[in-house]
Amino acid sequence: MPQGYVKAADLPQVIPVFPLAGAILLPRGQLPLNVFEPRYLNMIDDAMAGDRLIGMVQPSGGAPSLPALSPVGCVGRITSFAETSDGRYLITLTGVSRWRLTSELPVQTPYRQVRADFAAFEADLTPDDAVEDPEDRAALLESLHRWLERRGMDVDWDAAREAPAEPLVNSLAMALPFEIAEKQALLEAATVADRLTALTAILSIDAADPDDDAETTRQ
Repeated sequence: MPQGYVKAADLPQVIPVFPLAGAILLPRGQLPLNVFEPRYLNMIDDAMAGDRLIGMVQPSGGAPSLPALSPVGCVGRITSFAETSDGRYLITLTGVSRWRLTSELPVQTPYRQVRADFAAFEADLTPDDAVEDPEDRAALLESLHRWLERRGMDVDWDAAREAPAEPLVNSLAMALPFEIAEKQALLEAATVADRLTALTAILSIDAADPDDDAETTRQ
């Protein structure tokens, strides 16, 4: 985690944003990105010359060329950078803090910039060390098992059982292919415990067997 961000006031009020549907970044999470559009290559160049901060945010409707932005995003710092032979950038963003959209600025840059309010998410700057309820983890892993089984997928279960709550929950929330609204709900969950509860619910609903629903209806 980059040093120096202790309170919300340490973060810039204006940040460049990368709208990307189905992709969220969470504090201390790591998001790999393959950047190829010229406007975002320009954004990375500018970020690398400055504080290396980029805001990830999901679009929320509107024209594909200029979509509306979701009210909450997360700023990340470029912690890994490589350039390919065909001019793409392969970067990793490490999540710093969520932010609430205050306004979008009229800018001359080809990429969009917003005024971001970090005050409500100052706790993001400190790892969440809340004591975890073992029953909550068991419920999450059971729901995850059923969700993966229906899709013919698997994970490293030993790692999932032993991982601390925050990296486990945040990595699953970021990596699993949920709907945009579900991703946004996970991003906006107030605490890791709240996110764990929401993640378990989403997995349980998505893993529900339609035949079971039909059987319940007939009874």
